[in-house]
Amino acid sequence: MLVAVLALAACGKSSTDPTTLRFWAMGREGEVVAELLPEFERTHPGIRVQVQQLPWSAAHEKLLTAIAGDATPDICQVGNTWIPEFVALNALQPMDSYVAGSSTVDHSDYFAGIWDTNVMSGKLYGVPWYVDTRLLFYRSDLLTQAGFSAPPASWPEWTRMLAAVKARAGPDRYAILLPLNEFEPLLMLALQQPEPLLRDDGRWGNFESDGFRHALAFYLEMFRQHWAPPLTNAEVSNVWDEFGRGYFSFYISGPWNIGEFKRRLPADKQDAWMTAPLPGPTGPGASIAGGSSLAIFSAARDKGAAWQLIEYLSQPRVQRRFHELTGDLPPRRASWNGPPLADDIYARAFREQLERVKPVPKVPEWERIANEIRIVGERAVHGELTVDQAAKELDARADRILEKRRWLLAHRTGD
Repeated sequence: MLVAVLALAACGKSSTDPTTLRFWAMGREGEVVAELLPEFERTHPGIRVQVQQLPWSAAHEKLLTAIAGDATPDICQVGNTWIPEFVALNALQPMDSYVAGSSTVDHSDYFAGIWDTNVMSGKLYGVPWYVDTRLLFYRSDLLTQAGFSAPPASWPEWTRMLAAVKARAGPDRYAILLPLNEFEPLLMLALQQPEPLLRDDGRWGNFESDGFRHALAFYLEMFRQHWAPPLTNAEVSNVWDEFGRGYFSFYISGPWNIGEFKRRLPADKQDAWMTAPLPGPTGPGASIAGGSSLAIFSAARDKGAAWQLIEYLSQPRVQRRFHELTGDLPPRRASWNGPPLADDIYARAFREQLERVKPVPKVPEWERIANEIRIVGERAVHGELTVDQAAKELDARADRILEKRRWLLAHRTGD
């Protein structure tokens, strides 16, 4: 018996053995984050990090499978629109106490709209890792030729510019590209309205509100005036080439295209484009609060060690290095104060826009509803639905998607 006990003790984990954190990350971020970890492991000798890279196309399903099978990692990169779903499954660890005791993660330094995407029912379930939003890429030379020295700051200004650019472009070119296979442009216009997109705690659609119908009418007007071609991205041979040759002058896109335009536009067009925040109905407008956060799973074996990794990846100098490796934008204002971001003229508009971003409705069903916005919006562009008909159709589709949510909330609260 003594020999058996000694043998078992020899096989057990020593108190001096390092903790191994299982970290799941997606796409390009999963490839490059490993370059940041040697310093973390050097400064935290009791912790080792094992990174598993997941493709974005399979990540959501793999995480749901891991939750169902009680096989989640300790820490994970989570798209911020996934957080409501994982919170509903009780899969994520609240982080409020960790933030309250941290000298590194300063809530007030984060862009408010991005931080808010991680808050559910007053509790924090993730710390923003990088942010994504969309704004205007525009041909500054073509705008000057049309008689304008600065990008639009409001919808009325934008309308005048779109009309003037189209008048100069002629019948075979356009003022703006709004791909019909993307829901984001219409969604951003809708987020600039005062009314929420869903009502009654996400139980019902709110697309028949005055605000959404105003946004949809403005969106459709760009097609009806022939300022935008009724095309998908697949029907445009090459976005960068077409932008370079002046097929369109305005394009709504995200930070990844800064590098693409720098690489793909010809040398004689490198000084002919710029970025600008989105205009709103009466002044500077809001945009989407997208990106990914770092979350700790409820079943994590060492939550304290996982939080130490989040603190490390949240340091401004580490976030700046992460930006250099990926092009992803940091979620903290302090991370924008040094090079290379502070010196990037194309990134400045994103810095300004991030002060005016809004989260999408925090319901697990949101991605399905967003797809319906794309489908119904495309039908309206093709003249199959009026503004009022499209808004009513969207409410009907959203209400069907939210039926289970209403049932669950009713049985949970007794409503």
